[in-house]
Amino acid sequence: MGLRLEDVRVRYGSREVLSGVSFELRRGEVAAFLGLNGAGKSTCLRVATGGLRPASGRVEVCGLDLWREPLAARRRMGYLPEDCPLYPELRVAEYLSMVAGMYGAGRGAVAAVLRETGLEAVAGRRIGTLSKGFRQRAGWAQALVHRPAVLVLDEPFSGLDPEQAREMQGLLRRACRESAVLFSTHALGEIGAWCDRVLVLHGGRIAADEPLAASGGGAALEERFRRLTQGG
Repeated sequence: MGLRLEDVRVRYGSREVLSGVSFELRRGEVAAFLGLNGAGKSTCLRVATGGLRPASGRVEVCGLDLWREPLAARRRMGYLPEDCPLYPELRVAEYLSMVAGMYGAGRGAVAAVLRETGLEAVAGRRIGTLSKGFRQRAGWAQALVHRPAVLVLDEPFSGLDPEQAREMQGLLRRACRESAVLFSTHALGEIGAWCDRVLVLHGGRIAADEPLAASGGGAALEERFRRLTQGG
């Protein structure tokens, strides 16, 4: 098992933002998480990664209850938030060494992820001096350095040009063959051939959960998404 949410509900005051969200993502699967602005995607990702406790429901990471065994569960997870909190005063390699130590990653983990994410040339530079694209790569690297069984990404290709985005998608497929990957995006064109599955969140509920092939891809996927979210 990878990531499992069961009947997750979140309320902000009297408003129910998530209304019984349930899905399971197995290791080796890459799933795109789609929804209009305000659909609750970021809230759902915060719940899935332990940043927000739901009013009710259950979250499991590799069979571990996220709230009963939080440290053990989180050690098996990598997370890239939409605005990844980096340390601008640290050098890239220093930052990744700190993260690797927190997760108990083995020797060589930092060198490997620097190579895989194309950060070797800037490993000695301070993060605050990097371009937006390289800062995004540093965020990717911190999520991957410990080889997580579950990887959760919120708008992961923000700041990357199309060529960089394709390169990072290839990296994901190579580095996460045995991981369960859930990523949110507004751009349907980012899904491409590297994604296996599509989940659509609408009105606080899962409106669709199906293989990418069943959605048709391209224009057919855009039309299906429009119908699901706008009732057309």
